[in-house]
Amino acid sequence: MTTHCHPDEWAARLQLAACYRIFAMLGWTEMIYNHITVRVPTTASGDEKQFLINPFGLHYSEVTASNLVKINLKGEVLDGSKHRINPAGFVVHATLHDGIEGAHCVMHTHTTAGVAVACLQSGLMQTNFYSAQLHNMVAYHDFEGITIHADEGPRVLKSIGNKQAVILRNHGLLAWGGTVPETFAILWTMQRACEIQLATFSMGPAINVPEDIAARCTRDSLQFDVNHGGAGKDVFDALVRQVDKLDASYRQ
Repeated sequence: MTTHCHPDEWAARLQLAACYRIFAMLGWTEMIYNHITVRVPTTASGDEKQFLINPFGLHYSEVTASNLVKINLKGEVLDGSKHRINPAGFVVHATLHDGIEGAHCVMHTHTTAGVAVACLQSGLMQTNFYSAQLHNMVAYHDFEGITIHADEGPRVLKSIGNKQAVILRNHGLLAWGGTVPETFAILWTMQRACEIQLATFSMGPAINVPEDIAARCTRDSLQFDVNHGGAGKDVFDALVRQVDKLDASYRQ
């Protein structure tokens, strides 16, 4: 249990623990699996790249600021935690934190809608209000099995490029961003787009959104506008308030 650390690290721990509880509240959990990770601020980590990850074996509803595990890019535990970490989470998340300058936060889910769309040959279609807000933002990475092999890392980075919304084919959804709220906004939009696509395609053919309209939707989206809502901050803060009403034990 980590209760004494640099104030900037503690702030990161609080925000990340709240995010885990938000995922639990939204039903974005997969038993004890999947991960949300955040880089430890350089004010607390120095030159070494470090990040926080959930303790393997705990449900998202059990994650707290103090039981998050601090590790380096080699997967070595740095805070004396007795908890294990999941290699399947460490490999991909370490790859992005190290290989993408702006990847302060990385989120990965196995929701039904997300995995279903990831299994479609066509992937996410530009047919609804939310997919239209992700115009030219979605990358795809082909399935190579359970992500525990470090040699997959360079191929993941090549597939992603600079796109922050990622569909891991046959697997699930992934998003990265410069802040936790920004990353959440991207993932939420992608998740919502997948849910609506799943419902729409069960009824029949969909209406495609023209490229120019989708491009305009993405430019106009408040979810990603730092000047209006702080790139998801208002939404994230509202959800934190909901979590606080339900169970504020994540702050421990």
